[in-house]
Amino acid sequence: MDTTFLGIVLIILLAFIFDFINGFHDSANAIATVVSTRVLSPRSAVMMAAFFNFIAFAIFGVAVAATIAKGVVDPHAVNKTVIFSALVGAIVWDLYTWRAALPTSSSHALIGGLVGAAYVKGGVKMLIFSGINKIVLFMFISPIVGLVLAFIIMTLVARGFYKGDAAKLNFAFRKLQLVSSAFYSLSHGTNDAQKTMGIVAVLLYSAGYLGDKLYVPLWVVLMAHAAIALGTLFGGWRIVKTMGKRIAHLRPVHGFSAETASGLVLFGSAHFGIPVSTTHAISGSILGVGMSQRATGVRWILARKIVGAWILTIPASAAVAAAVYLVLRIFYL
Repeated sequence: MDTTFLGIVLIILLAFIFDFINGFHDSANAIATVVSTRVLSPRSAVMMAAFFNFIAFAIFGVAVAATIAKGVVDPHAVNKTVIFSALVGAIVWDLYTWRAALPTSSSHALIGGLVGAAYVKGGVKMLIFSGINKIVLFMFISPIVGLVLAFIIMTLVARGFYKGDAAKLNFAFRKLQLVSSAFYSLSHGTNDAQKTMGIVAVLLYSAGYLGDKLYVPLWVVLMAHAAIALGTLFGGWRIVKTMGKRIAHLRPVHGFSAETASGLVLFGSAHFGIPVSTTHAISGSILGVGMSQRATGVRWILARKIVGAWILTIPASAAVAAAVYLVLRIFYL
C-alpha cells in the first residue's frame, strides 16, 4: 500500500469504526450493573454512559493515547498496512466475542493486532517490550485490584449499614448508583477512547502529517470520543446480561460498590498512562462484590470462561492481524 491521502482517510475511518464497535462491545462495562439493578432503564443508561464517555477528554489528558502511539511498537517503522491490519484483527475478535456474549477487552484486542502486524512487518525489533510487558502485567493486576477494592467497599458498606432499614437503604443506594455509574462511564471514556487516538496519531505521524513531533490532534480526540459515545448508544445487550446477571446477582448497593471500585482502577491507570481493560476492571469488581456475600455468590464456571477469553485476546487478535498483513503484502507490496 502506498501512503496516499485517500488511504489515510479510509484507515482513519476504519479506526473510528473500531471505536464505535468498542463502545458497542464495551457498553456493557458502563451500564451492566445499573441496568441489572433496575436503577435505570437500558435507554436511559446508555444515554448517560454515552454523555460521560464523550466529555471524558475535557477532564483527563491523553497519557494512555501516548502509550499506545509510542510504547507498543516503534512508531518510526509503522506504516498504513500495519495500522489497517491491527484494526481488522481487533474488530474481528471484538465481533466474535460479542456474538459469544463474552466481555473481553477491545483495548487488548487492538494492542494484540498492533503487535501481530508489526511483528510480521519487521520482526522482534519492531516491538517495545517494556511497554508490552507493562500492559500484560496490568491485564492481571487491574481485575485483582478491582476485586479487592470492591470487596472492601462492599464489606464496609454492609457492616456500616447492617442495622438500617432495608427499604430505605435500597432507595438510597439506587440514587448513589447514579453517581457511581456516571463516575464509571467517565473513566470508561477516559481509558477506552484513547487507544484509538494513539493508533490514529501514530498513523498520521508515520505518514508525515504531524511533522517531527508525535502528538494527538484535538480533532482526533473529539472524533474518538464521539465514535465511542455513539457505539455506547447502540449498546451490547448480550454482554450486559453476562456482566450484570450471570456472573453474580446484583442489587443497587452491589452495583454502587462495583462501579466505584472499577472507576478508581481506571482513573488511576489513566493518570499513569497505563492502557488497562475496562472489561477486566469491572469484571473483577463484580466478582469482588459477589465474594463479599459468599463464595457461592459467584458463578465460577462462567468466570473461568471469561478469564480464558481474556488470555486469548492478545494472541488471537495478533494472529488475525498478522494473517491480514501477510495477505496484503502478497497482493499489494
